[in-house]
Amino acid sequence: MNGAESVVRTLVAAGIEVCFTNPGTSEMHFVAALDRVPGIRPVLGLFEGVVAGAADGYGRMAERPAATLLHLGPGLGNALANLHNARRARTPIVNLVGEHATYHRACDPPLAMDVEAAARTVSCWVRVCEDPRHVGADTAEAIAAATAPPGGIATLILPADVAWSTGTRPGVPAPREMPRAPSGSVIDAAARALRSGEPAALLLSGGALHADALESAARIAAASGARLLCDTFVPRLARGAGRARVDSVPYFAEAAVAALAPLRHVVLVGTKPPVAFFAYPGKPSHLLPEGCAVHTLATPAEDARAALEALCDVLGARGAAPVREARSSPSLPSGPLHPASAGQALAALLPEGAIVVDEAITAAAGLLPATRGAAPHDWLSLMGGAIGQGMPAATGAALACPGRKVVCLEGDGSAMYTIQSLWTQAREGLDVVNVILANRRYAILQVELARVGALAPGQTPGARAADMLEIGRPDLDFVALARGHGVPGTRSTNAEDFGKQLAAALAEPGPHLIEAVF
Repeated sequence: MNGAESVVRTLVAAGIEVCFTNPGTSEMHFVAALDRVPGIRPVLGLFEGVVAGAADGYGRMAERPAATLLHLGPGLGNALANLHNARRARTPIVNLVGEHATYHRACDPPLAMDVEAAARTVSCWVRVCEDPRHVGADTAEAIAAATAPPGGIATLILPADVAWSTGTRPGVPAPREMPRAPSGSVIDAAARALRSGEPAALLLSGGALHADALESAARIAAASGARLLCDTFVPRLARGAGRARVDSVPYFAEAAVAALAPLRHVVLVGTKPPVAFFAYPGKPSHLLPEGCAVHTLATPAEDARAALEALCDVLGARGAAPVREARSSPSLPSGPLHPASAGQALAALLPEGAIVVDEAITAAAGLLPATRGAAPHDWLSLMGGAIGQGMPAATGAALACPGRKVVCLEGDGSAMYTIQSLWTQAREGLDVVNVILANRRYAILQVELARVGALAPGQTPGARAADMLEIGRPDLDFVALARGHGVPGTRSTNAEDFGKQLAAALAEPGPHLIEAVF
């Protein structure tokens, strides 16, 4: 067998079932190998940002990696923004990047670039396979690196002649490394902080926000009086009626500082101390108050569930009654369409077990509180701040969980970064409802223009500045864009129509798009 087939057979042996791809000439032997070796479903994306974002959404929901297949350095470059988001989410991905043949690189062909340097910016592990005899073992090492706690992107760069060389053999995947539980001394230190009588909080992310771990955290909070908080943006949050209530750290730095100011102890579970998303003149980068003691119960690489269960036992919190979200049963809204009324419709209609992918940006301020008491669901956030992640991540989540309805809440500006996701959804028949929240502007940037001090107090942006923060003239037609990608689309301009269109889309299988114009 050749090197490409050895790679594919190693992936299959490790249980990898999906390869998101946008291949080119240097990857044709892998394309052929996917034909010869059963067990991996190749999924084509029409842009590498879709490929990377889909692998992120898949990994977050499947809790195991997908593979990606990218074309040389420029293909990797096109994928970097969503690989950055996946790195911040600690999503396991086996990232395969083609390279020119080993002897051809010295010729400096047009597509040549330093692939390894680019890969290192988003990867926890990078290797260029120079010898066909090592390709199987290198693939097995990449899989082990991607799945080792806390998870990450392992990039294996494969020259074309390594792929076509024969006489290779598959690698033997190692057993998956499991996260370690924290030591007893760490558990005891966290317990002392929570028993101190001083204002305290648990700050959670990663696996600590999955349903079972979050339940333990909520019992600890109930027994100790600590606040239950999560990072502003998290990879995956179990929320909805009957689940433990957890509050997010506010996005804006001044609001976060005010919310956290009373705390004297913060117990970290699967995260690090909170910092501002950006720097602002005269405002702090670190958000915890001076003198607040930070206690790490579990690092992102450690077993958050086991740590929380152990702390629950030490505190005698098993019988504590946590604060749970009450079931809201709102009627469908009427009147003007805005984020809060859209959230009301979503809360009324969201099916149990749904997956919500949130790239709503400014609209999230209305959507998040309205859906607290919706049917139980998982909520996926934009982790790295690089927009264009929502629709690709929804695509991957739908492939990971084919029995669950996926709802993507997408800003209109962000949607245009990876609109090609719709085509993949249509081609694969994926059960995704894409809600485009169309305010015809980069609303978050209009807010930030004033907040960063770029304007004098009371000053309004001039025509040229304003023009860079609006996306009208002409207005984007998302219904036409959806239709052009093979997805049925509708447009709503009032709350009644939105509710009807959302109900219809949720009731039908396959992808849909609703353009909600505010």
